[in-house]
Amino acid sequence: MPQIEEAQPKYLQIAHYIRDQILRGDLRPGDEVPSERQLAADWNVSRPTAARSLEALSHQGLVEKRQGSGTYVRSLEVNRRARELYGRARQTGKIYTPGEYAVITSAGWLEAPDYVAEALGLGKDRQAVHRRRVTNNQDGPITLSTSWFAPDVGRKAPKLMDPERIQEGTLLYVENVTGRRASYAEDRVCARTATDEEVSDLQLESGSAVLVVHHVVFDLQDRALEFAEATYPPERWAFEQGYPLT
Repeated sequence: MPQIEEAQPKYLQIAHYIRDQILRGDLRPGDEVPSERQLAADWNVSRPTAARSLEALSHQGLVEKRQGSGTYVRSLEVNRRARELYGRARQTGKIYTPGEYAVITSAGWLEAPDYVAEALGLGKDRQAVHRRRVTNNQDGPITLSTSWFAPDVGRKAPKLMDPERIQEGTLLYVENVTGRRASYAEDRVCARTATDEEVSDLQLESGSAVLVVHHVVFDLQDRALEFAEATYPPERWAFEQGYPLT
């Protein structure tokens, strides 16, 4: 019979907590992370357990130890996936980190592609609300993404049709105006060659590979609330939750 998995070791729980802070942008490149002593006190664990959590972060390439100084966040080109964006929005009310911003390139009603209609459970009427954006930082474009919403959501959320940025992000806005709370999400990830449109928007060389994520958010009644397609340029890292092999 299948067995219930045991809780993650304490050192991994600590490491994942700090990792999430880094990926959300709460801890920025060059910031010092808590010391072994501080982690031991904050989490009520032993010093060796705290030290092991910092070692795990170092092995993941997220932090570096400086002799006689402390442990600091490394400078990494990281893709901020939906999980990190939502977490930051819920904690701070702002979806992007300082230095990041989105340009809304189109918004409004469109006929949804087959894969979007299927994910949202649309019927014969394939009209849906879309919101397409290019996210940038100081170095240029870092993500191209399009969010799609079913007609009943679009009619209750007029800002989705407005090309102005929504500070808290589309999902929190939709939750607030519809009363539907996001419960969980599913991602499908693939790599492929960039389309001409993606080459232009992400300022890539023709033939570049991109990472594509199809992301579906479900509400508490297991109804699809949002479908999003995000395209990420090459040479940027995406991190997933660690997992046991036993």
